[in-house]
Amino acid sequence: MNRVLFATLLMTVALASAVAVTANTPQAPAETPPPATSTAVPATATSTAPAGAIHAQDVPYYEACAREGLNESECAGRLIWFKATAGNDRFHTYVFQQRVGVLIDWFRVLRADQRGDRFKAWGAINDPGCCTPGDPNCPAKSLDETYGLDWCPGDEELLQYVGKNGYRDPACDFHDAALKAEDIHGPTDQRQSACDLKFGTSSGALGIRKFPNPRFDKAAWEKLNGSLGSWEGYNKRIASATGSGEADRSHLQDGAIEPPFLIGTACGSCHIAFDPLNPPADPAHPKWENIKGLVGNQYTRISEVMVSGMPSNTLEWQMFAHARPGSTDTSAIPTDQINNPGTINALINTAQRPTFANESVIKWRKTRSCEGESDETKCWCEPGRDNKCWKRSLGTETVHHILKGGEDSIGAQEAIQRVYFNIGSCSEQCWMNHLTDLRQLDPTQRGFGQTPFNIGQCRRDCPNFRAIEDRLTNILDFFLSPEGHNADLRVARENQLHAISPSVQYTEQDLISDLEREFGAGAVNRGRELFAQNCARCHSSQPDTAGNPNADFMKVSAKTGLREDWMGNDKATPASEVGTYRCRALHSNHMSGHIWEEYGSETLRAQPPDPNIREPGDGGRGHYRNISLLNLWAHAPFMHNNAIGPELCGNPANKANDFYAQRPRYVDASNIRLLPPDKQPACFEYDPSVAGRFELYKRSMDELLNPARRIPKVTLLNQDVTLRIGPKLWDGTDRETLLGFQLTIPHEIDGRGVTAGTLGNFQHKEFVVDLVRAKTAPKVLGPELEKRLGAETGKKVFADLKAIVGKVTKPNGLVDALKARPYLVKQVYSACTAEVENEGHRFGEDLSDADKKALTAFLATL
Repeated sequence: MNRVLFATLLMTVALASAVAVTANTPQAPAETPPPATSTAVPATATSTAPAGAIHAQDVPYYEACAREGLNESECAGRLIWFKATAGNDRFHTYVFQQRVGVLIDWFRVLRADQRGDRFKAWGAINDPGCCTPGDPNCPAKSLDETYGLDWCPGDEELLQYVGKNGYRDPACDFHDAALKAEDIHGPTDQRQSACDLKFGTSSGALGIRKFPNPRFDKAAWEKLNGSLGSWEGYNKRIASATGSGEADRSHLQDGAIEPPFLIGTACGSCHIAFDPLNPPADPAHPKWENIKGLVGNQYTRISEVMVSGMPSNTLEWQMFAHARPGSTDTSAIPTDQINNPGTINALINTAQRPTFANESVIKWRKTRSCEGESDETKCWCEPGRDNKCWKRSLGTETVHHILKGGEDSIGAQEAIQRVYFNIGSCSEQCWMNHLTDLRQLDPTQRGFGQTPFNIGQCRRDCPNFRAIEDRLTNILDFFLSPEGHNADLRVARENQLHAISPSVQYTEQDLISDLEREFGAGAVNRGRELFAQNCARCHSSQPDTAGNPNADFMKVSAKTGLREDWMGNDKATPASEVGTYRCRALHSNHMSGHIWEEYGSETLRAQPPDPNIREPGDGGRGHYRNISLLNLWAHAPFMHNNAIGPELCGNPANKANDFYAQRPRYVDASNIRLLPPDKQPACFEYDPSVAGRFELYKRSMDELLNPARRIPKVTLLNQDVTLRIGPKLWDGTDRETLLGFQLTIPHEIDGRGVTAGTLGNFQHKEFVVDLVRAKTAPKVLGPELEKRLGAETGKKVFADLKAIVGKVTKPNGLVDALKARPYLVKQVYSACTAEVENEGHRFGEDLSDADKKALTAFLATL
């Protein structure tokens, strides 16, 4: 490849986060830690608490287990779900920042002096046990004592080890539930050390955990920032080489400056939420009884958290900081270059969730011996353990269909395990080297494309993997526990009345009467009929003996005490039939040869593509599973991207964190121009109260059933993005100098907005390979394009590629060439060409207004 051409293309079309420098901070040396601070179990933490002593920070968790009626295994799973980071503190502090090159400003998210604004800004749930230093009754009296973050239980121990070795993680004292009698690796308890669960202490936001950084230099920090409680110098921008057009950098990416804490995330960082049955009076100051671990946080702005240290005129911010509250692109790091945010799953009534028998699955299964098998890629026994072995083979399994397209279909426990990798566990040992290097444009080199994550290798090399795997049965038991049971509107309203008069009752008939006063006489029964006729084929899991949807949607199982009907069948429906924004259905990470290949079943990958969409749908892509409608009243807006219904906003006091105001979405009929500010519909402010959830539900149902009245929503770039080509040198003061030139990706082309999806879905590697071959092998490329795209389109693309080749060595030449040929980016080399995010799911639009109200009334009873 021509070197100038290659260098130019390399920097121009890497339209996503760049893999920069290797994380260079070694693990702290192991020392013998002192015993951790603990406290006796209070009387309120009843039978679910282990005998003896536990950490003070664990007391509210055991009280919650008792309140929810959780048994020993369920409670152990709950603590792991809420607290275990499985070692991802290194990922979020070093790997993500230094190797992936995407910056998280943890202080911006977690600063104690804005604790009251945290929920409105980031959707984060404040830990009720933490406090702002200096507040009455807070053990810490100044921000300097906590380095600017909240004080939380356990910090009396943790803060002593900031800048020192020897911290004993509270997880080392985790009390495991008894090993299951049926566990094939028993009867002796051979689980990996609980220390490798890595709990740390709370950061002040539930699910986000902090650990003392032994490499922290207190004197250097104070000199840089002016005080121990400030991060001003650490977050200070280094002026860019080319002026205001280019994004400034900051010390967040500077491996020579160590922060006081390493920050990790637990699965609960996205799934911990307010209980719909018992919401807080003040969302900024919840109590423990207002918190549930499986609801799914529909307010979280986790995507904005992940790029919180990036200026808004960077490629990363423009591409990824647009997932709606309650949704995130879980393939943003293991990227498949498909723009596909999806909602945080609500894990409701898991015991009634449909399973699928006889699916073909290759996976590791527990065994007691590898006798006769010497190949460790097929069978492996853990050293130092007795008969603790796994064997990998093809077999049939009864599985759930977990993710939006039915992926993660090799078993519930494996699906849980994979979540830990998605949030950074075992990144250096197991999966970073399997990711696509977005700047590697040579198809013969490592990193050009994904390679499959190897479960067997990760089990061998990462103790955090084994620590979680050995306790997956406890986490799954937590999923099946009462904490994951449905939250009916009737109970929520009764609880409200109990706050006024504890003896009052609010019956099912009371709920029906209230709904029919609002939606019309007989509305609930009429809605039930309409649902059975129009909706149940997808959104019911209990067909009658003739295979038809069962109209008794309220029947309770004698075995589980739950509604028998999960109100969804989890079966795959072609994306074109649903009609919603299809990019998530084209998610490719579970395809053969891709990173999560080992977490997808052979049955999934054999699923035929949707013939009615233009993009490739091989490998099982192109479908959405039919989700559950349980507790729909509490989980609006709707669809996999939360796009149908009002836009949510937090309206924080710190307007720098007002992400809705920075990213309006409503566009005109052309789908490429934002409506003027005075024409943008008002957002719906975060309101987790019973009345607030119900109002949001009604407004979302109105949009769902009246698609012709929806104003289109499209996420557009709101700033130009400037990239520098050439080496950057720091001049030793506060600036960088640039040897080279810059190019700019415009946010508008001829007055037409450029969508975030246009960049996120652009298959730049395929484009570059074809562009180079247009120069080096035109006789081969031409016929290939005609075969791939059809004769007419193939000829046109070939001619345009040859025309572009001569322009790429000029500054902004390639951008200008593509501006003149936008179809190459938006259609030919796009993984998904969809733009309108709230289209589709037009079922029910032909119903009368009275029937639409009736359906709304009935669905509120689920």
